[in-house]
Amino acid sequence: MSFSIRVNNQPFEEEPRPGQCLRTYLRDRGWFGVKKGCDAGDCGACTVQVDGRPVHSCIFPAVRAEGRAVTTVEGLAREGGELHPMQQRFLDAQGFQCGFCTAGFLMTTSALDEEQLTDLPRSLKGNLCRCTGYRAIEDAVRGVKHAEEPCAGQAVGRSLGAPAGPQVVTGTARYTFDVEVEGLLHMKLLRSPHPHARIRSIDTTAALRVPGVHAVLTHHDAPDKLYSSARHEHPTEDPDDTRVLDDVVRFAGQRVAAVVADTEGAAEEGCRRIVVDYEVLPFVIDPEEAMLPGAPVIHPKGPQSRIHRAQDNVCGEVHGETGSVEQGFAEADVVYEETFRTQRVQHASLETHGCVVRFEKGPGNGGGEDGGEPAEERIVVRSSTQVPFLTRRALCDLYDLPMEKVRVVAGRVGGGFGGKQEMLTEDIAVLAAMKLHRPVKLEFTRPEQFYGATTRHPFKVTVKLGARSDGTLTAIQFRVVANTGAYGNHGPAVMFHSVGESMGVYRAPNKKVNAYSVYTNGVPAGAFRGYGLGQVTFALESAMDELARRLGIDPLVLREKNVIGPGEHMEGPLGEEEDLHIASYGLDQCLQVVRDALADDTSAELAPEGWLVGQGFAMSAIACGPPGGHIADATVKLLEDGTYDIAVGTAEFGNGTTTVHKQITAGALGTTVDRIRIRQSDTDVVKHDTGAFGSAGTVVAGKAVMKAANALAEQLLSFTSEYARTPRSLLRLTADSVQCEGRPVSLKEIFEAARVKGVELKADGYFGGSPRSIAFNSQWFRIAVDPDTGEIRILRSVHGADAGKVMNPMQCRGQVEGGVAQALGATLFEQVLVDEDGRVTTAAFRRYRLPAFADVPRTEVHFSETSDAIGPLGAKSMSESPFNPVPPAFANALRDATGIRFTDAPFLRDKVWLAMEEARTGRPVARG
Repeated sequence: MSFSIRVNNQPFEEEPRPGQCLRTYLRDRGWFGVKKGCDAGDCGACTVQVDGRPVHSCIFPAVRAEGRAVTTVEGLAREGGELHPMQQRFLDAQGFQCGFCTAGFLMTTSALDEEQLTDLPRSLKGNLCRCTGYRAIEDAVRGVKHAEEPCAGQAVGRSLGAPAGPQVVTGTARYTFDVEVEGLLHMKLLRSPHPHARIRSIDTTAALRVPGVHAVLTHHDAPDKLYSSARHEHPTEDPDDTRVLDDVVRFAGQRVAAVVADTEGAAEEGCRRIVVDYEVLPFVIDPEEAMLPGAPVIHPKGPQSRIHRAQDNVCGEVHGETGSVEQGFAEADVVYEETFRTQRVQHASLETHGCVVRFEKGPGNGGGEDGGEPAEERIVVRSSTQVPFLTRRALCDLYDLPMEKVRVVAGRVGGGFGGKQEMLTEDIAVLAAMKLHRPVKLEFTRPEQFYGATTRHPFKVTVKLGARSDGTLTAIQFRVVANTGAYGNHGPAVMFHSVGESMGVYRAPNKKVNAYSVYTNGVPAGAFRGYGLGQVTFALESAMDELARRLGIDPLVLREKNVIGPGEHMEGPLGEEEDLHIASYGLDQCLQVVRDALADDTSAELAPEGWLVGQGFAMSAIACGPPGGHIADATVKLLEDGTYDIAVGTAEFGNGTTTVHKQITAGALGTTVDRIRIRQSDTDVVKHDTGAFGSAGTVVAGKAVMKAANALAEQLLSFTSEYARTPRSLLRLTADSVQCEGRPVSLKEIFEAARVKGVELKADGYFGGSPRSIAFNSQWFRIAVDPDTGEIRILRSVHGADAGKVMNPMQCRGQVEGGVAQALGATLFEQVLVDEDGRVTTAAFRRYRLPAFADVPRTEVHFSETSDAIGPLGAKSMSESPFNPVPPAFANALRDATGIRFTDAPFLRDKVWLAMEEARTGRPVARG
């Protein structure tokens, strides 16, 4: 009997492969709205409906769909193309950011009945979102509309929907792997089982005999060059300590070999058949032990690698002092000192790392019959990356390729959070593609994200504060040890940044820091939202709260007394960063948000009887952009049909830059966002863009777009003035024309007139990322704790955000809510655990708990009313900063409720109960 299935009312009769799941069966047939997030039924990104019932297609055997009707997000719309009501609701509320999870949410929520809609925490327990914080998703399901309609010339400051919204809700937005490539080969990686070992030999004979295997790559095939997987505008910020494939492995999970085959199954079988002879070496997991004499040296490399003290496993270090902390503590009436620890956290972007490498004919002079130069072939890398331009540069350096021979493109990226400011797949995929001259795909599995990608840096921070009895700070001292893992990608930079704005936000005449970024034989750490600031802010803001208690001063008053004010410089023991300015000041308003929340709060009444209730807050500051320059180029031009085109290099991964760049352009050109198209995250479209990281999407790339749009507006008016013989002062740009003393001259006509004269109406914009401003945030919680179980409930969450001129309130609020939600995960339960041999033991979502709908409160977001003197149109960044004050605010609320200062994150329920029980009984409680 033949196999038969209907997908979106289309019949298919191709039988599934043995053991094939429904997800891959559907994607093989072009239904790319069905996403891969976990392959374990944990995240819901692959949800489809089978006979109207939502199922996770990654664990649903394709053979079970025989004779049944399957609906994917592409088939959810009504006949004639009318959106399903739920799709329209997600558009109206913008119930998404990166949008990778949206199809799964739509397929779940569109099937809910009235009873299920009343209990969304239970109904949505099978769907995860890493970006939104879930409030926007709930609003979408409830039919709440936030998106405003476009209005000519009035784009900035309005809640306009994301340009890709219609594609996101219909499943037609194309993420990294949503492409069909003829002749595509698949790569799988063999990874080390040892935390530290030297490879004596690798036998690939049996692997090469597997049917469908084309190549096995080992360290013998890799270039003998050292580099860093981290991507920065200035490569010297990171130590060169990495090879594409190495004969020494330094963590359990490091890649040892790569198998390229016709199918993923054949590549996996090839990996299983590789025989590796390892010489197991001594290893060290704890960073303090790694710095001790006699510890195994992880990177015995020379100074050319820019490792500070390789013999001591110190990847990078900073030391500095202003004034004398010894004198400052002697002058203090109260001194508080404590050590705080933060854990490894995974970025958990639902789209995993990966890329597709292929070949294409590059730009030439025509070639062929007209006698021009033939176009040369070049490598095209389609990657899930935040940094396409920096990745191209790194690939060219690694393989000695000219820039014009490599093109890097990012489609729509399914989440990043700093994890994709890294080159983890492109280097080895390009090596295979060049060797075989075939297109190659490498896509990480969810477990590989945990043990083969990067994490947030674990920190140990000892903070010491001194203050006079009136609350005046006399001294601040830090000792910071950051565990960078087996490789130093981002290690020195994260350590350096961690002790910058965190300490600089407070006045104190005496400050001192000793900070170390330390190699260990663990999974490498990397860039993560906040870039080190969050870890040190957790320690400092917890300590400030404890200092206030010892002084008998309101914690809010203590901060108000010591924070820097408008026009002041952020001074630290490492000196001022000359280009960093408080170009607008909203910290006072952020603190007032906390004061107002305290004044009108009645949430304690929501606590169950007998539970302990507490409140706490914290604040933070962050630079708008990374130090040392962050480059963005942009081009805006008029098109033949009277619309506009923006070309900008920065990537879109839920950060909302696409929307903001269109709003900036629409405002400058007096038009509507629907008359603007945008090309982005492609090394072909502009000269250079450092990338979408360091909170730079709006304040750097946005400023380049603003300069280009303003310059084009001047060109248009000047050309039209001459063409229409009308004084420049009497002209005005409108949506589709230039008004000349009340007479409209269409943009189509202007384009044609310019073409006849050989004029291209096009302008470029550039910004180098300096000077930089400061953004501020505050967070306040009221929580309740069950003394019998350690369960914690958040009764109220309030956030103050100083984003300067808020370009898009709906979108910016989503960034804040998403940052709070991600920070709550890190505060309450997220942790990448490693065993005594450095092996990751939480390599799945069901073992690594992400915040689900039921875990995240609705956070009240209040924006300061400021306008920045540096940022485009007064805007400041607001993508990383909401994360930073959340953990200490929660810790302070927990201290208020229980009387116990918790110093080690996360605050797991059993940890809280044990501490309360020991405090109650006065004796240790047996563990395990």
